[in-house]
Amino acid sequence: MNVIQAQGVGWIEVVCGCMFSGKTEELIRRIRRAEIAKQKTIIFKPQIDNRYSESEVVSHSQQKIQSINVKNAQEVLEQAKNAEVIGIDEAQFLGTEIVEVCNILANQGKRVIVAGLDKDYLGVPFEPVPQLLAIAEYITKTLAICTVCGNPASFTQRLIDSQKRVLVGAENLYEARCRKCFRP
Repeated sequence: MNVIQAQGVGWIEVVCGCMFSGKTEELIRRIRRAEIAKQKTIIFKPQIDNRYSESEVVSHSQQKIQSINVKNAQEVLEQAKNAEVIGIDEAQFLGTEIVEVCNILANQGKRVIVAGLDKDYLGVPFEPVPQLLAIAEYITKTLAICTVCGNPASFTQRLIDSQKRVLVGAENLYEARCRKCFRP
């Protein structure tokens, strides 16, 4: 995606998809390009996501970038004051307040790049990502590879029996599945 940032104009970019589809890798890539362009960047991740690191956003393929842990969306707003480009990983863990925070930041002339799951383990829209999609200027939906048949996958299959909507995990708890192989 080629984006030219006009002075004082902000916007929201959303990178969504299922687990293992490259959302975090794409977020890291966009932040690194902003750094190369000498823009002031900052990246956040929810405190609940401590799978690979406490102080870095880490993709499943082990790409990493320094980040700030936040308990809630309000902390993003408070700590992003001096940044021109803001990255937010795992937006689905920050609640619906993240939608207003992203709007405020974009209205302040900032580029806001948000990554998150668009559907939960049941295949149901995972708030707040659908609301973010509705207000975003740029949307990228990433697909994984189905671990059963090899087709493009847009669903996250939970591998253990749990009714909790939020259950943080990786390969030990989830697989990417296509529409045909997904079993909610």
